[in-house]
Amino acid sequence: MVDGTSNTDPAQVAGNFSAWMAQMQGAIQGEHGSDVPCGSCTACCTSSQFVHIEPDEADALAHIPTELLFPAPGRPRGHVLLGYDERGHCPMLVGGQCSIYQHRPRTCRTYDCRIFPATGVEIHDPAKVEIGRQARRWRFDFPTEDDRTQQRAVRAAVSFLRQPADDVAPISETQLAVQAIEIHARFVADGAITADPIGSSRPLDQA
Repeated sequence: MVDGTSNTDPAQVAGNFSAWMAQMQGAIQGEHGSDVPCGSCTACCTSSQFVHIEPDEADALAHIPTELLFPAPGRPRGHVLLGYDERGHCPMLVGGQCSIYQHRPRTCRTYDCRIFPATGVEIHDPAKVEIGRQARRWRFDFPTEDDRTQQRAVRAAVSFLRQPADDVAPISETQLAVQAIEIHARFVADGAITADPIGSSRPLDQA
């Protein structure tokens, strides 16, 4: 076992890379949620994560006790966070299932841990070991050259974002992965991809 991942953990089909990228970009832009084949996995619900809820999410807010919510730091009035219990579990997770699944916040609807293997961003937060373990199970398909071009572009975007900048505050692993998806197109358009940005000759989804 390495980093909490057993060699016997079964691989999970993540789908065609370019199709997933299009879907993920739409989710990031708020056009729709993410269609993640989670199965029985609740890693994102049990990993000490704060859930951001925006003021327009009346349905979600109506189904979450107000005492579980608190103002989101640095956000405008009305933006709140749903915290977690002493175990790191979302308080709306009851009996291993989301008790408000049909009314869950937008953050939950768009969360997709496939973004980590897609971008090559590893999770190092000890509280998120199970997310990292699930993320490493995903295996994308690359049926066309466009699929591989897009993955090289998003990995190049990660490398670019990791370059130190004095006037930029550190970002989380999730923010890094999301921002790489958002800007990856410029690395294709500018012809900036000259090699595997993570330095491996293996298929990128296996790196």
